Amino acid sequence: MIRAGWDRLRLFNFGELLAHRGRTIMSLTVMGVSASLLVAVLSISGSVTGSVDQLTKSLGGKAVLEITGITDAGFDQQLLPRISATPGVDKAVPMLRAQLGTGEDRALLLGADTSITALGSEIAGPMGAQAGKLITTPNGVLVGAAMGYSEGDRFPLGTGTVTVAGVLDAEASDKLNGGHIIAAPLGLAQTLTGRAGKLDSVQIVATDGADLGELRSALTAAVDGRAVVADPDLRTAQASGAIQIVRYSTLMSSAAALIVSAFLIYNAMSMAVAQRRPTLSLLRAIGGKRGPMVRDLLTEAALLGLFGGAVGAVIGMFMGRTAIDRLPAAMVQSVEARTEYMVPGYAIPAAVAACVVASVIAAALAARQVYKVQPIEALAPVGVGQSDSVRPPLRLAAAVLGIGLAVAAVFVARADLGRLSLASITMAFTATVLVCFAATGPIVRTAGAIARRFGAPGALGSTTLERAPRRVWATAMTVMIGVSATVAMGGASTNMVDSATASFQDLGRTDIYVSPTAMEQFPTGPVLPAGLADTIARLPGVERVNPTQMAFATLGTGRVMLQGYPAAQGDVRTSSVDRDLLPRMASGEGVVISRDVARSLGVSTGSELTLQTPTGPHRVEVLQVIPYMSAISGIVMMDIESLRQWYQRPGETILAIDIEPGADRAAVQAAVRDAVPEQIYVSSGADAVTAISSSLRQGSVMSRAILWIVVLVATVALLNTLMLSVLERRRELGVLRAMGTSRKFLLRSVLAEAAGIGLIGAAIGLAVGAAIQYLATVAIGHAMTIDIVYEPSPMLLVYGTAALGLALLGSIPPALRAARMPIVEALAVD
Repeated sequence: MIRAGWDRLRLFNFGELLAHRGRTIMSLTVMGVSASLLVAVLSISGSVTGSVDQLTKSLGGKAVLEITGITDAGFDQQLLPRISATPGVDKAVPMLRAQLGTGEDRALLLGADTSITALGSEIAGPMGAQAGKLITTPNGVLVGAAMGYSEGDRFPLGTGTVTVAGVLDAEASDKLNGGHIIAAPLGLAQTLTGRAGKLDSVQIVATDGADLGELRSALTAAVDGRAVVADPDLRTAQASGAIQIVRYSTLMSSAAALIVSAFLIYNAMSMAVAQRRPTLSLLRAIGGKRGPMVRDLLTEAALLGLFGGAVGAVIGMFMGRTAIDRLPAAMVQSVEARTEYMVPGYAIPAAVAACVVASVIAAALAARQVYKVQPIEALAPVGVGQSDSVRPPLRLAAAVLGIGLAVAAVFVARADLGRLSLASITMAFTATVLVCFAATGPIVRTAGAIARRFGAPGALGSTTLERAPRRVWATAMTVMIGVSATVAMGGASTNMVDSATASFQDLGRTDIYVSPTAMEQFPTGPVLPAGLADTIARLPGVERVNPTQMAFATLGTGRVMLQGYPAAQGDVRTSSVDRDLLPRMASGEGVVISRDVARSLGVSTGSELTLQTPTGPHRVEVLQVIPYMSAISGIVMMDIESLRQWYQRPGETILAIDIEPGADRAAVQAAVRDAVPEQIYVSSGADAVTAISSSLRQGSVMSRAILWIVVLVATVALLNTLMLSVLERRRELGVLRAMGTSRKFLLRSVLAEAAGIGLIGAAIGLAVGAAIQYLATVAIGHAMTIDIVYEPSPMLLVYGTAALGLALLGSIPPALRAARMPIVEALAVD
């Protein structure tokens, strides 16, 4: 049985794949492209979350729970004895964790005491083994291999200078923030960061047999709302939220490429079945069963998906490595760990499996031709057999399901489901394909009518199109998806960036900003030097200096960005906040929150909200729920004095400077630049808006690039289909040439076929793309919690025309092949 199956595959399937190398290579190529995109996308999100997860595990070791600070200001070390005395706690290991530097110089300072050895983590061994060096070396620290220091080197760190007591080996360094780590005794780390008596984390090692639920409850009571008791993977979950928007948008674009590839496989397998009809009919006539034939075709398709996906997955690993460097700076800076490129273990299997499944499903639809036809019918030309027509019940079912999905897509998009609203975009594309399947007849007739507009050659091309309705439909769908995806997602992405940029225009009204990091990174720390605001206020030409503070904080199980403004002075840098509410904000009575925070916590305007802070819980009223760009996290706006006192974060992270009327802006900005330390950023309000909008555009570059790859895949699909059509009709074309038909006539005939398919596909794509663009702006608006204005840009036609032009390029090689085909060779076809 196995030997017979292998012989069938070898003779009738593998042999055909080798005989038609062009079709095989094209099928492998498009599946490879789809797999590479999926691996790249999964690797991008996996690198961010994987880097955080690896760092968390490397530091936490055997810890079953972690007590973390609500903000990066940490919590009071006086809580440690209460935590250690909690029943069920075997060891409570205190840590201080501080980010140092930005970009390539970004590193993690870790402070810990000798109890860290109880964790058995990657850092515990080196710190325990080199404890003697740390103690005997004045201001001694251990550094990761990537820091570039050698033992005995001295370098400035925080408020002091440290000496390298030891260098972590390469194996340990790789697992600890990519080697960008500095480990110091807890007291020294607190001194260097100016955070005496503060902790950022306490790792909990439980006693044997302790009930984790009871331990969590006891620790929650012990910290009394001044810290967060969570699973060690909380940081990973929060990092996942920061990358979610990029992951969703790029995954949807990659899914479009996979769908286009599936249509190409469907076309390829349909042509394979058509070409093999004489062989299949002969097998049926001598007693062959339909089941094994269908299974062999499915196996053939699965192998195409497997090998194409495997090769593409390898390429995708390199694509992901390039793309990781293009992530928006604000997104990278928002997570604790440096983002090191890593391919998740599930990425390659998932991508290859998706390719195999798509290939098999597409082949199964094409293989129905084999399963349904009788032996004699299998010898009929394409278009004559029943398998080439769509049964009315199937058309009706597709129409009903498609319309139902379209209605559901509108409902999901308009319902405020947050990031789940993005599912409406996929639903809309699926609904379009189903409705178009129900309308196969009109689509094919329209394509034929378009081809006939090209005169006598078009009439011949029209006849060819009408003989193979399913092939025409599938090819038109590849063009439609390429055009509509480019129009819809490209347009929606532009609308999103434009609306988000407009929402930050209020920042441009401030003349100068001073911040510890670039403005596009949402400056959350470290705080600016004490007294800097007073120094700047005394500069000539400076009218007013308004302090602002931003900080990430845990609220519930998620993470939000706290924004503190001097509300008493009416200085809130967004026009969406009702100015009449500022006195209540200034008194600490209430806060303003973004839509996603309100949704996740189930609160609305007027609701009471409990903020867990290092000084205990504070109950406030939700004064207003506002739209706000929440690509990384939601926001909670409050008075800066409340933020400073409740969260124990004195100072500010941003200074907003207003210049006196008539003063020379350039001169004042130059004076401010001279007055602040070199590492502090100084930028104009206009530059800040430009930087933020550039960061937003950078985040959409990847998904837009993937969309154009989808168009290229559609080009390959059209080329493949028309080439197969030409090869299938070699005898017919040879007869026409023998009768005196010119090469130019045949060339124009194939081009007319392509124009018919391409124009009908592009027309549907433009209409569908414009509709889905509107749907996408609504859905993305809910996901990003901002009001996105739908603007059908003139670029819509440019996108559509460019996509169509690329698709029609695929018709040139088969048209030339038809025109140059020798008459004798064509007539010699069996």
